[in-house]
Amino acid sequence: MLTVRAPATSANLGSGYDVFGIALSGPADVLRVEKAPRTTLSVTGAGSQYIPEDPAQNTVGAVVDALDAPARIRIDKGIRPASGLGSSAASAAAAALALNELYDRGYSREELVSIAAKGEAVVAGEAHDDNVAPALLGGFTVATPDGVTHVPADLQLVVCLPDIVVSTSDARAVVPDGVRLDEMVETVGNAATLTAGMERDDPYLVGRGMRESVVTPSRAKLIDGYGHVHDRALEAGATGVTISGAGPAVLAVCPEGFKRRVAAAMVEGFDDRGVEARAFQTTVGEGARLLDT
Repeated sequence: MLTVRAPATSANLGSGYDVFGIALSGPADVLRVEKAPRTTLSVTGAGSQYIPEDPAQNTVGAVVDALDAPARIRIDKGIRPASGLGSSAASAAAAALALNELYDRGYSREELVSIAAKGEAVVAGEAHDDNVAPALLGGFTVATPDGVTHVPADLQLVVCLPDIVVSTSDARAVVPDGVRLDEMVETVGNAATLTAGMERDDPYLVGRGMRESVVTPSRAKLIDGYGHVHDRALEAGATGVTISGAGPAVLAVCPEGFKRRVAAAMVEGFDDRGVEARAFQTTVGEGARLLDT
């Protein structure tokens, strides 16, 4: 039997829609696999009652098929589904890493990204690398049709998860079909600033680079209290705030020593609007890893 821990991730980071992603040091999924004549799946943990155990309807089933690696798979979910924290990507990434090792398929982590993305397609309708890439590689990733660029990064983060459900399909439905030239220029500049900030582990540059005026405002309407929470986090010392992935989780970048204040402000901000929430004080973390068992 093999055991793998796969991290939560945050995609988009504001200015990098469908391109940027980071791994988080917590929360995480834990997946256990062992060879079997046919694939079976069991799921426990956060939101497990909403996750199908039929492999054909779960992200891990497509990964099993891609690697031709039937197995008994048990997933302990630490990442709530429909949270904007890459819940399905974590399961797919963990399965890809575990089954590649279990069956000695010989793929590199970079090659496993596209295999794990096949699992994401089961949930999202099409393959996306922006969550599975950091789930496998860790750090900050830039996923394009030409491949994935990986940058180690060290940043202090807070993720605040309200008791709201936003489906990926709903979040995609509100994205505008096009942008004006000035909006594109602004987004490119901010994305470049964010990337430079990741290279330098600079929370101020990263925070500035998270600003985005097309996708984020459209999705913010799906998250009760987002604007208030955004402002409260900045007032508490965050250098940048945006929606994590499709939401409803909200991501804040912080200078050293500010995470506790920012986390409290974000939870209180949602509470001001009558929404329960919890906050994770976290960092940019490593990718999926095999655990000693």
